[in-house]
Amino acid sequence: MVARIKKNDTVMVISGKDKGKKGSVIDLNPKKEQLIVKDVALVTRHVKPRRAGETGGIKQEESFIGMSKVMPVCTACNKPTRISSRMLETGKRARMCVKCKETF
Repeated sequence: MVARIKKNDTVMVISGKDKGKKGSVIDLNPKKEQLIVKDVALVTRHVKPRRAGETGGIKQEESFIGMSKVMPVCTACNKPTRISSRMLETGKRARMCVKCKETF
């Protein structure tokens, strides 16, 4: 089975408060079906300095969102698309764009 979304993929948010935003996948949790996307689902954290020289304050960071809320963006046609898999000549499976039939 080929993973639909991998780390460093570009994805577009298709539902929720950040609908329409694009970003790259920073972290992935396949068991919980969640991921972190750069500059999406920002939450405010009040951080206390833990070590000498470290600064505290109010910081914004990304939080996990569900995989069903994002759609991968094809590198060839630059559109959000579904993913299918294709068997290569070497015997490995590769991800394929449903719209333009390019592998990525």
